[in-house]
Formats: sequence, structure tokens, C-alpha cells
Amino acid sequence: MSNRLLTHLRHVDLAVPDYDKQLDFYAGVWGLTKVTEDSGISFLAAEGSPEQYVVRLREADEKRLDLVSYGAGSPADVDTLAGQLLSQDVQLISQPGKLDTPGGGYGFRFFDVDGRTIEVSADVEARQHRRVEEKESIPVRLSHVVLNSPDLNRTREWYERHLGFRLSDTLGSPHMGEVMHFMRISNQHHSMAIAKGPHTSLHHVSFEMRGLDEYMRGSGRVMRAGFRKLWGPGRHMAGDNTFTYFLDPHGNTVEYTTELEELDEDTWHPHVYDFSEPEVTDQWGTANPMNELIVKESFNDVDRGVFVAPPV
Repeated sequence: MSNRLLTHLRHVDLAVPDYDKQLDFYAGVWGLTKVTEDSGISFLAAEGSPEQYVVRLREADEKRLDLVSYGAGSPADVDTLAGQLLSQDVQLISQPGKLDTPGGGYGFRFFDVDGRTIEVSADVEARQHRRVEEKESIPVRLSHVVLNSPDLNRTREWYERHLGFRLSDTLGSPHMGEVMHFMRISNQHHSMAIAKGPHTSLHHVSFEMRGLDEYMRGSGRVMRAGFRKLWGPGRHMAGDNTFTYFLDPHGNTVEYTTELEELDEDTWHPHVYDFSEPEVTDQWGTANPMNELIVKESFNDVDRGVFVAPPV
């Protein structure tokens, strides 16, 4: 794809069996704001973000990732992308049209190569947001999403070809080969990453904090509330961002982060980092060591809601 039509990550939508417990977590200790709720569906915003919502929760019999939503620059860009995907035999779920979610807008949905539902939209009404103040340890915005794929490079190549993502960096090791690709649609180091996993699932969702102090205060609040901390606090080498990972009540990994690197796209060349070197996973050396248990938790449960898409 010669022209990049996507602009940013909008929201991540989750389905969960124990809806009330999940809503209490995200709208409580995690620090999001419930903007509307109706019949087992709630929309949660980040106070510093103009997006109408960054997480949608839906009550369901089985846990799943409902969809990942990206913004486009204009309705014309939405139409252009839909036309390109159709010509490339990507299966559309809906044709471009008006959206009935908060903020409205114009968009459509389709399946990625792993069978996930992806939404692209434009002209969504901006939410009235505010500046997050010093020592206010709540998410400013959605930072990025990481997806597990059993075929790492097939998924990477699909997102490059069809959606204009570019590779920023790769994690690997001499013994395991490549295990994660960091992908971008702007000068932000990554709005998505693809992790090598045994099945298609959600790896983690990351939320950006105001700064280091707010990041640490927020991490401490979640720890004191008794939610399980997987890994952190620390600072990654790829992306140069801070990290603390927790499990939400349904076992999805969620992250507080800050200071994600911004690149000069004209001069940037992707690195391949050996994650077996401790300073690659944590430059500070403050996080608990990466181990098999952390990796296993990040594989998450098999997402049975995924559509098995034909090869593209």
C-alpha cells in the first residue's frame, strides 16, 4: 500500500462473562471513565483523550476480543481503504456507512488474516476531554495493543500490505528466532505489536500515563488493590517505554506505560533485539525477571470468537 490511510488506534472492545466485575475494575482501580452503559454494554473513556471511548465492555457467555478499532483521516480514506481491501480479497463484515456507537462517524469492519474483527472509522465526534494534572494517576489515552499470532510473519506481512503498517523493531533470540514485531502507523514507535503465540488471542492492551510519577502512582494503586502484577515496573529497550503489567479480572493482560518513543520515520531503521539479554527487556533492571509463567499468561486463553479467515 503506497499511502498510509490509518491515523491512530481508537479503542479495544472486550467481551467477558462476569461483566460487573470487569466494569468495576476498568471504571474503578484502573482509572477509566464510564461514559455510557446500556443492556450489558459499557463504553469507557480516558480523561485525556478526545476519543469517545478507549475500551468497550460487552457481557457475553465466553471471553473474547470483539474488535480493534483504528481511525482514518476522512470518509474518503475509509472508502478508499474498503475498495482496496475488496480488490485484495479481504473479507468485509460491513460496507462503509454511518456508525451507531458513541460519537457516530463513518466506518466499516473486516477480518484480518487471523480472523480478528478490525474496524476503521473517520469523522467520529471528539469527546470533551481535559488535561490530566500532575500526580493524577489515571490513563491519559490508549497507547497500543499487542496481538498473539501463531504465524508471526504472515500476520506482519498482512498488516503491512493491506493497512500500511511499518516495522519499527523486532524481538528475538538465537534459540527462539523472532518472537515479536513492533508495528507503527505514525511516528509513534508502535500502536500495535504482533507476538508469536500458540493461538490467536489478545496479548495485552496498554494505557499511557501522564509521566513517570503518575505511572508509578497508578502502578502502586493497582498493586495495593490486590490485582495481580505480572511484570514491572521497568523500561523496555524497543520503544524505550516504561511498563507495569497486570491481569484484569478475566485474565487479560493490561499495561500502564509512558514515554513511548517517537521516531524520525525518514531515517529510522528497524533493530533486531535479543530479548535474552536482560537490558533489552528491562533497561532499568528493576522489574522481576521475565520467565515462562509471564509468557504463558500473556498467551491468554484461546479466542474462540475468532473467524477462521481464508488465506490472503
